[in-house]
This record gives sequence, C-alpha cells and structure tokens, in this order.
Amino acid sequence: MALQPIYTTRGENAAFFENGNLFNLGGEWIGFVDVRNGYVYSILGEYVGYISKDGRILRKRAMDEVAPRKAPPRAPARIKAPTSVPLPPMVADLSFDTVDVLDEMPERLHTLDAGELKDDMD
Repeated sequence: MALQPIYTTRGENAAFFENGNLFNLGGEWIGFVDVRNGYVYSILGEYVGYISKDGRILRKRAMDEVAPRKAPPRAPARIKAPTSVPLPPMVADLSFDTVDVLDEMPERLHTLDAGELKDDMD
C-alpha cells in the first residue's frame, strides 16, 4: 500500500498512513489503525478516534464510555517521509460534538520517546 498523507480540517498535512500504521512528518511511528473498523489507536494501544471517509482523524468531543485498549503491534521501521504532498481534499465542516484529533489533540498521537505516560528521567 502506498504512503497516504493525512490532513487536518485546516488542510495541513499532519501525518502519513501506510499498511495500518500512522507516522508523523518526521517518519516516526505514532499510532496504528484497525483497518476493519477504521479506529485509530496510539502506540500504547489507547483509543484515539477514527479515520473519516475524507481521511481525517476524528473523535467525539465527549464519549459516554471508555473505548477498550488494544494491544499494539510491533513497532514498524521508520519511514522516509516525502518532502511534498498533494493538495488536501475538500472536507465537510465538523459538527460541534466532533473534533479533529490532529488539530485539537495532537498529543494523543505521540512517539515512543514522548507522551505523558512516559517515565521521567532521573
């Protein structure tokens, strides 16, 4: 499968998708996608949101129940991110109860050496 850019609602390229994995613009692994239902998980297996039909990563602003964790796959190799990407597609406006994760909550998709659950160095 070819490398696909993931855009934000504002039209900025914020990530890449390839073979069920998400990578940041530097090519580092930041999450994975359950391709059966389109759910997006962080590298720690925490539910982040879902991939919409137009290719954005979205989630409900308030969730009634906590989504179950999913065991993360083995970390893939770093990718070589392209220096240019196609223009973003036209996207629909979001309703108030839906947020663009990469616009409003980018910290949910972090690398292995970052994130709020990472142990502090002594």
